[in-house]
Amino acid sequence: MDDRSELSDFLKSRRARLRPADVGLRDYGKVRRVEGLRREELARVAGVSIAHYTRLEQGRGDSVSGDVLDAVGAALRLDPDELAHLRRIARRPLPCADVGASADVPVGLRHLMRSFTLTPALLVGRHTQIIGWNQLAGAVFGDLAALPEDHRTLSHLLFTGPRLWLRPTDRERAARAHVAHLRVLFGRYRGDAALTAHIDHMRELSADFTRMWAEHPVAQARSRTYVLQHPVVGELTLHGELVSLPDQPSCCGLDLFAAEPGSASERALRKLGSP
Repeated sequence: MDDRSELSDFLKSRRARLRPADVGLRDYGKVRRVEGLRREELARVAGVSIAHYTRLEQGRGDSVSGDVLDAVGAALRLDPDELAHLRRIARRPLPCADVGASADVPVGLRHLMRSFTLTPALLVGRHTQIIGWNQLAGAVFGDLAALPEDHRTLSHLLFTGPRLWLRPTDRERAARAHVAHLRVLFGRYRGDAALTAHIDHMRELSADFTRMWAEHPVAQARSRTYVLQHPVVGELTLHGELVSLPDQPSCCGLDLFAAEPGSASERALRKLGSP
């Protein structure tokens, strides 16, 4: 993956999903040689020259102003996460500090995770590697310590092995949401060699990952709901929240999971957390 192709492929994928009627243009019913809008149509809607847009779609974004990026984003009907991604990948990446894949977990975070007696907690890094976890997370998601360190990532849990014991109907949705979040991280930490290597590894390992990555989904992970078929307690519904840790360069976030108070899932968590 290189910066030019990332920008070019992202713009083409978003242009391909629009039709003339979506942006107020007339479609005269002729057979269209391209999927979605033509470059000149997109440039017209954005109010920019075709030369400006062509340079951008060729991956040459450094000379394009922020106003042009915003206009193109509006024409492409980008949502806030997608627009933020466009702004990042259109510019030269800032130097990205190498924090390593197995950085030590700060003592304060260790204490914090252990204090969550009814909340499975995962500490995740830049490429979704699982850096730390509490006892309940291990009981819910399996023996994480037994996984090889280079496979101890959310990507591997979702695309290989037991897939977090998700119901088959939920696997595609959860996996796609994960790839969309990984794309956000790729834009945010451009130049991170470990992150790029992880994505390349997953593309070699999983055809499903490769298919989803090629579709360029972009969405910051926020609230999610997982329904697990746990081998000990049966069906377990968990609501996940990813809490960002901007002051911890080795830790992208704290992934916390909770069950609805008074529910069967909460009782199941109490059972899994009991000695």
